[in-house]
Amino acid sequence: MWKQAGFWIRDLTLSVLIALVVILFLYQPVKVEGTSMMPALQDQERVFINKFVYRLGFGEVSRGDTVVFWFPGDPSKSYIKRVIGLPGDLVEVRAGTVVVNQKALEEPYVPEEYRDRQSVAPMKVPEGQYYVLGDHRSSSNDSRSWGPVPRDAIYGKAVFAYWPLAKLGSVP
Repeated sequence: MWKQAGFWIRDLTLSVLIALVVILFLYQPVKVEGTSMMPALQDQERVFINKFVYRLGFGEVSRGDTVVFWFPGDPSKSYIKRVIGLPGDLVEVRAGTVVVNQKALEEPYVPEEYRDRQSVAPMKVPEGQYYVLGDHRSSSNDSRSWGPVPRDAIYGKAVFAYWPLAKLGSVP
């Protein structure tokens, strides 16, 4: 009986250690709060973010990635937004149309009813920083308001939605 209990404790300890490694270094569950990423991500939706891809240099932050980062205005809060401008890009918004390096950006993830008609002056994205926007432009607090996000504030890429079950799958 004691031998079986020892095996059980060993297996439980190993399982907890593996779960901790996965959560701390690879994937982390995140709850979406707010409507700024609709329709791709809904308020209260749960997603897994990949922390490994950016942290260890296995992937670069790319235009179109949905990233999670520490909010520059209050690093105790994290935000989820889509990367629009890369370091060195010239980004502007002309009556709701995002223009990157003098070319209108194709944004199939932003439905017409979620666009606004706001204009933002051209801005060159500094080295080591990224220009991010929410997909629901009329309800998003993003780089148009507070500027670009430093690379070291970005800690994950949204990769998989798991709740509600109707949204199960890759994050668009």
